[in-house]
Amino acid sequence: MSEILTVTLNPALDVATSVDHVVAGPKLRCEAPRYDPGGGGVNVSRAILRLGGRSRAFMALGGDTGSTLQSMLVAEGTDVVAFAVSGNTRQSFAVIEKTSGKQYRFQLPSPAWPPGQTDALLALIGPHLTAHSLIVMSGSLPPGVPADIASTINRLAVKHGAQLILDTSGPALEAAATNSGPPFALLRMDGAEATEVSGQSFANPAELADYGQQLILNGVADHLVMSMGARGTAGVSADERFFCQPPKLDTLSAIGAGDSMVAAIAMMLSTGGSFRDAVRQGVAAAGSAVLTPATELCSKATADEILEKVVTDDI
Repeated sequence: MSEILTVTLNPALDVATSVDHVVAGPKLRCEAPRYDPGGGGVNVSRAILRLGGRSRAFMALGGDTGSTLQSMLVAEGTDVVAFAVSGNTRQSFAVIEKTSGKQYRFQLPSPAWPPGQTDALLALIGPHLTAHSLIVMSGSLPPGVPADIASTINRLAVKHGAQLILDTSGPALEAAATNSGPPFALLRMDGAEATEVSGQSFANPAELADYGQQLILNGVADHLVMSMGARGTAGVSADERFFCQPPKLDTLSAIGAGDSMVAAIAMMLSTGGSFRDAVRQGVAAAGSAVLTPATELCSKATADEILEKVVTDDI
């Protein structure tokens, strides 16, 4: 069984609340807030814990918010490896308008990394990229961090005999899609992100899988996991391409669904499971996450129930 290390360079303290109406002008009296540790890799570690697994969480933390975030994770039972950064770790807000059920999401800016902080990161993270470990790098990047940092960390991981799963967005995903170093073990993106990166539109899972296989042929990654929201998720490798469709679910909150998916995939792969089974588990975990309110993540019991209803077909 491989050890799982999550990497989060841009964590956040997530604040979730609700209000009757979202309108401009007057003060809006919100319900009591819920506070959760957040950010891609942070949520992956938290989801792994909920699914019955263990991981270590390597994260950049700064200021009072960073200290609060670390304390909350430790209290939950997560093993934290903190990388101290300048500035204060960001916060994010999610507000549900109770009359409509709509969710509004707001992100505060991240502190910019000064010159030299990236080099310090690479020096510190190297010893944690141990042989046969599975690295999950997830989330956005703070300002000042090179867009191709994932490729740099992947080279270090491969050098140490580890494998890297990447789930990112924006310029970091664009850089990953042109990765010329060792291929990522797995790259996750959704259909909208694939359109942004490629400039193409994808009408169906087969077209999305075609693009995924092109990235594999280009040496970007060994495996692609490509989500199409409630329609399902495609798994693509050099040898196979399939589509996993979940049952119809009533979404309460989409926050954390992608991170729950990555958590389940990493857990299955860390135990030697097949790529197809890993994606099926991921789809079920994501489905369980959308059934929970606010920033709550997946549930193992619900994911197990959904897994029995996931339909998988070759495409």
